[in-house]
Amino acid sequence: MNFDLLQHKIEQATKQAFLEMYLQHGEEGIYAFALYSDEGAMTVCPSTNTQAALNEHYDEQQEDFVYYQFEPAEWKYEMQGAEDAFNQISAEVYAASEQCLQYDEDGEYIESEAFEVFREALFDCCFKVLLKLKQENFFYNLVQNDVFLMFSVSEYEFEPEKLKKMITQLNNNPYQAKYLAWMKTWSE
Repeated sequence: MNFDLLQHKIEQATKQAFLEMYLQHGEEGIYAFALYSDEGAMTVCPSTNTQAALNEHYDEQQEDFVYYQFEPAEWKYEMQGAEDAFNQISAEVYAASEQCLQYDEDGEYIESEAFEVFREALFDCCFKVLLKLKQENFFYNLVQNDVFLMFSVSEYEFEPEKLKKMITQLNNNPYQAKYLAWMKTWSE
C-alpha cells in the first residue's frame, strides 16, 4: 500500500469531515475531534464532539464525565463527516489489511509480522494527519478555540507512554493536562 497517498487521502477526508461538522454543528461548540481505527486495522473514521453534547453528561460522576469528554466512541458525531471519503479509505484499508492476515488450521486469523507492520503504518498515518493539521492551526482557525485531538483504536490499548506522547504532541492546550491527569486514574 502506498502510505503517502493514503495519508494524503486521510488528510483531505479529515479536513472535509471537520468542515462539515463545523458547518452543521459549529453553534454547539465543537471542542473535540478524533480519527480512529480498529484493532484489525480495517477502518479509518472521524469522530467529533461538542460542548452541547458533553453538557448532557454534566451530572455524571466526575470520572464518568471525563470519560465522555475524551472517549471518541462516546461522542455525539461518531462516524459522521466525509462519509463517502472515509468509506472509500476504509475499503482500501480493509483490502490491504486482509492481504496481510494469515490463518491457522481452524480458520482463525493470526497477526503476522506483515500485518503488524501494516497496522503500525496505518496508525502512524492517522496520527501524522492530525499532527500536521494541528501544526497548521486548521482546527483552531475554523472554530477559533482549542480543540482536543486524538487518534484512538477500538479494542486496542496503546502503551501508556506512547499514548501520553501522542496526547502531548496533539494537545498543547488545557485538554492535555486534563487528559494526562485522567490517565493517572487508570491505574488506581
